[in-house]
Amino acid sequence: MSSVSVRKFSFALMMLLVFVSQFYVSVTSAQVSQNEASSALTSAEESVVSAYQAVSKAEESGANVSSLLVRLNEAGWFLALAHMAYKSGDFDSALKFARQSQEELNGFVDDADALRKTASQEYYWGFMVNVVGPIIGAIGIICCSFIVWFLLKRKYEKAGSMV
Repeated sequence: MSSVSVRKFSFALMMLLVFVSQFYVSVTSAQVSQNEASSALTSAEESVVSAYQAVSKAEESGANVSSLLVRLNEAGWFLALAHMAYKSGDFDSALKFARQSQEELNGFVDDADALRKTASQEYYWGFMVNVVGPIIGAIGIICCSFIVWFLLKRKYEKAGSMV
């Protein structure tokens, strides 16, 4: 073989390897992207479920959860977009929307727990002021009335025995 034919063969082989490697890399990166998108979707779904449970607990305790519901709705919207993108094969967009959904829920459970605790404390103090307070007040008035009655009775008995 001549050096020219070796160069042509080497050039052709290198071009073939470059072409095949680009195809292999794009298929591999697409597969990684699909796996990454699937993992992000699963993680985003778990975040939405835990956020929903936190809102439910906060609402049961009487907290005003309207601001949390707005954030949860936005996260759900991003999650729905991520699912649509994933089903259409647009894994990059699916990954992006799943991450946006999770970003929307950063600190969400802590905020819901704080609202739940605040609502529980307000309920406790509301109960103390509206139920226990009047009962203690009524008992105090009754006790004071008996003490005043007893003292006045003694005073009149002493005054009646002096005359």
